[in-house]
Order: sequence, then structure tokens, then C-alpha cells
Amino acid sequence: MSPKEDNSASKYRIVRSETFRRWLSSLPDKRAAARIAIRIDRLAEGNPGDHKSVGGGVSELRVDVGKGYRVYFAVRRRTVVVLLHGGAKASQRKDIEKARKMADDL
Repeated sequence: MSPKEDNSASKYRIVRSETFRRWLSSLPDKRAAARIAIRIDRLAEGNPGDHKSVGGGVSELRVDVGKGYRVYFAVRRRTVVVLLHGGAKASQRKDIEKARKMADDL
């Protein structure tokens, strides 16, 4: 995984994995993609909103729009939020498994 970093003065630095970037750019629901972008901005400011731990050091942002999208992330070194993967409610179990494996490789 080769994450790309955002440079900002936010509370957290957001790092997106290539897997996450491909997933987000391929979403056909542009309204959902915009809402996910807003949630990521809020996460950077320290306000994750509706989220929960899914184990293995991974948490999920729950985005209640469209298919019920999920964004999986891990916090490392208290300053970096790594966006690992995303998915819909229907593929949640498989997506969590993939995100946990990616987190193990950080």
C-alpha cells in the first residue's frame, strides 16, 4: 500500500490508501461520494460522527446515504488517520476483513 498524504492544518493528517482512492473514485453514486468527502473532512477535524470500532485497530465511519456506505480507518501515532477501504452495508463483513488485513500491514 502506498498511501498519499493531505497537507493541512487539521487535528489529524488524513492518509488515503490506493485501495480507498480507487473505491471512492469508482462510486457511481456521486451524492454519496460527496457525503463521504464531507465526513472525511470532519474526521480530520477530530469529529468522526457516527462510527464504531470493528476490531483489530480498525474503526468504521457509517455514512447513512445511498446503500449505507462504510469507510474503514485506523489511527496511527496519534496524528495520522489512514483511510484503508470503503464499502456498502451489504459487503460489510468482507470489507472489515480486508481493512483489518491492511491495518496489520501499516
